[in-house]
Formats: sequence, C-alpha cells, structure tokens
Amino acid sequence: MKIIYILWLRQVKKYLRSRSRIIGSLGQPALFLIAFGFGFGSVYAKAGEGSYIQFLAPGIILMSVLFTAMFSGIEIIWDRQFGFLKETLVAPVSRIQIMMGKTLGGSTVAVIQGIIVFLLTLLVGFRPEAGSLGASLVIMFLVAVIFSGIGISIASLMEDMQGFQLIMNFLVMPIFFLSGAIFPLEGLPYAIEVFTKLNPLTYGVDGLRGFLIGASHFPLSHDFLIIFLVAGLLQALGSYLFSRIQI
Repeated sequence: MKIIYILWLRQVKKYLRSRSRIIGSLGQPALFLIAFGFGFGSVYAKAGEGSYIQFLAPGIILMSVLFTAMFSGIEIIWDRQFGFLKETLVAPVSRIQIMMGKTLGGSTVAVIQGIIVFLLTLLVGFRPEAGSLGASLVIMFLVAVIFSGIGISIASLMEDMQGFQLIMNFLVMPIFFLSGAIFPLEGLPYAIEVFTKLNPLTYGVDGLRGFLIGASHFPLSHDFLIIFLVAGLLQALGSYLFSRIQI
C-alpha cells in the first residue's frame, strides 16, 4: 500500500503546487457556464423547463472531471520520456500497485478540480436543491476513475506526447457532448440516443444531476450500477495494458 500512497501523493502535490494549472483549467468551464448558461437560458425558460443554469451546472462539473482525468494519462508518457517510469517499473513492486497509485492520484486531482468548478457554478447562480453532496462526490470519483483508466490505458500504448493529446482531444469532446450534459435526454433521435446510452459519462451526469437538483432521467441506482461496473472494467483493462509496458 505504501507505493500506492506515494504515487498518489506525488500527483496530488504536483497539482496543488501548480497554481497556473488550477487557474487555467477554470477557463473552459467558465466559458461554457456563461456562454451556454446565459446564452440559452432564455430559450430554455421559454420552453417551460426552468433555469438552464440549474440543468447545465452538473454537466459542466463532470466536464471538468472528464478532461482532468483523461489527460492524467499524459503523466505516464512524460515519466517514460524522462526516465522516472523506468525507475518505477524496475522497483520490486507490483505493476498493478503502480497503476492503482497513478489512477487514484489522477482521480483525486480530477475530483478536486470538479469541486473547484462546483464552487464556480455557485458564483454564476447555481443552487443545489437536493443537497446530497456526499453521494455527488462518490459519483465524481467513480467518473474520474473511469476516465483516468481510459487515459492510462491509451498512454500505456503510446510514446508520443503529441499523439496522445490529439487522441484525447478526439475523444473527450464527443464523450462530453453526447452525455446529456448540455441537452435533455428526452426525445432524442434514435442514433443520438444510442450513443448517449453507450456513453458512461451519461450516467455520471444523470446521477450527479439527480443528487444535486433532484432531476434524473434514469433511476439513480441504475446510474450508480453502470458507472461502478464500467470503472471496474476499465481498471482491469488499464492494469493489463500497463503491465505490458516494455522498459
């Protein structure tokens, strides 16, 4: 367990010491909240759906978790290029423990980022109604584990940092936009509905929305079960791919 704790602490400390990274990562969520929240707010209200900020905020919180978690995989490529990964892999510890430490570190950083964005949503008018903050944190953590697992799985197969960033940019925007984060899931065209139901972020956004504002499309137990199972599956896949890294 010590190696898991050390690798977790390393990633958390790197994040907390980088003030520019923390501040810079707030730009995109703030843009989405202001441009979409106030830009479409009147249209959403005229449709009789209430406050769009209330609907949008949970999706933007998980957008931040998604981006941070997915890009945590770049740490593996960075460590590989500068030799730290080789030193870690030749140590007399299990690679699965190394994978777990990196995943938990990336997930913790993503949750911290999500909490900061949650505070940002309060400044633009979001008001949680349900108040289940503990369950909301669990949802955020499970979503972070899922996408940290994806990021680490892809990074385990690559050595090129630029290529990794291109693939991440190719993946994260469709995952975000097809998650129901910015539009309701009711009445979608069949093709879009299929993609949203195959998207694990959909269930994270729906669950978080249910716990924060009391409105969810699926049963909350359904959301929890799916993201829990997907998190376990992706951790298994990430552990397998990470164990095959050649030093």
